[in-house]
Amino acid sequence: MKDIKQPPRFFGRRKGRPLSAAMQKRLDKLLPEFVLPAGPHTTDSLLACFPVDPSASLSLEIGFGGGEHLAALAKARPDTAFIGAEPFINGIVSLLRHIDEQNLKNIRIWPDDVRLMLDNLPESSFTSVYVMFPDPWPKTRHAKRRIFSPSMLDKLAFCLKPGGSLRFASDHPVAKSWLLAEVLRNSAFRWTAQSAKDWRLRPSNWPQSRYMVKGEHEGRASSWFDFKRN
Repeated sequence: MKDIKQPPRFFGRRKGRPLSAAMQKRLDKLLPEFVLPAGPHTTDSLLACFPVDPSASLSLEIGFGGGEHLAALAKARPDTAFIGAEPFINGIVSLLRHIDEQNLKNIRIWPDDVRLMLDNLPESSFTSVYVMFPDPWPKTRHAKRRIFSPSMLDKLAFCLKPGGSLRFASDHPVAKSWLLAEVLRNSAFRWTAQSAKDWRLRPSNWPQSRYMVKGEHEGRASSWFDFKRN
């Protein structure tokens, strides 16, 4: 009898407050239209899921939260195909609202743990990957739950084109230092920062989200990191 591979253990939230009737209706109606089919995929099969030019660029956001950042990117870059991975159902509904209200066609949603998708993605398929304000898991005993494990970074390096961007941000002092250190250890990536302002100031082409604004109002200093795939 073959060993059955167990899915990775997921530690985050999958559901928050109960959905209203209107939210549930939006979820039921729109998610089937915008969900990303399970793989395995080629670059061509991924792009075929979008009404975009077959030569369009592909981007991925891991953990899109309420979807403001992803929706703003998709609106500003209609010629790019965006995949958003998020297991939190309330966040998925929020993104679907942005998609609906802004008539965004270039987003597809993976409504589950991103690790279940990464193994089915083709090599050198993405031009950019975003990880914006991931759960910090600040306690030492929870370090293994943080997003940038060595295996995760290796998978992201596999999926990114040479010269592609890995962009991430955090406003938690433990998380930002740890995330930065982990990526610096991986030889597939190089940090583009030339001075402190490159990571202390939000780049103009990184859209804000409700979480970012809330953090600023509460006095949390964010750091912004841009790495390139070697």
